[in-house]
Amino acid sequence: MPESSADVRIQVLLVDDHQMVIEGIKTLLKNEADIRVVAQANSGPEALRRLRDHPQVQVAIFDLNMPQMTGVELTRAVRDAYPQVRIIALSMFHDHTSITEVLEAGGAGYLLKNTSKQELGDAIRRVAAGQTYFSPEVGSTLLQNLNVPANRDRSGEDRPVELTAREREILQLIAQEYSNQHIAETLFISERTVETHRKNILTKTNSKSVVGLIQYALRHKLIS
Repeated sequence: MPESSADVRIQVLLVDDHQMVIEGIKTLLKNEADIRVVAQANSGPEALRRLRDHPQVQVAIFDLNMPQMTGVELTRAVRDAYPQVRIIALSMFHDHTSITEVLEAGGAGYLLKNTSKQELGDAIRRVAAGQTYFSPEVGSTLLQNLNVPANRDRSGEDRPVELTAREREILQLIAQEYSNQHIAETLFISERTVETHRKNILTKTNSKSVVGLIQYALRHKLIS
């Protein structure tokens, strides 16, 4: 493929302590014309070194259960040092605790290791575009463990609370892991205004954290 074409492909880092898993993912992705695996690592410390060597990485896929540094610990480290890198967790398990830890650490996606080629490609594309992606089983786990009280009308139907157009915009960006500063720059408003809107959204949705907001957005089909 010509170099000009390679430049527009989504640049991916794979991290797993089992090389066979990495090779399997590379095989699934090898015919995806818009995705390129540019680096791989078998541990968290090695992954951080690879990111220093490959600043063009846009999406990193981490195994959650690794020695030396867990996937959650690595997610926190990468979000601090390389905030532009979008992170997808990869695991055999989809328990609520693991999912919540990934989201609170700044992960943008969560895939199970039995993922299909199509789902893997879709997840990478969505996350690279600033969206979030959860395997169906992961989304179900989040919804089953909602800590957000339902807002029901007289018929007993669960319906979303009423948010202003600006609050909806900000909710979408929060769910995409945008910082207050990034939201302010995107919407051309002050960080103080963003913080005010964030507090209002948390209050309206009865959410205690970003995880709660993502659960709310999932519940009402505001994100995938």
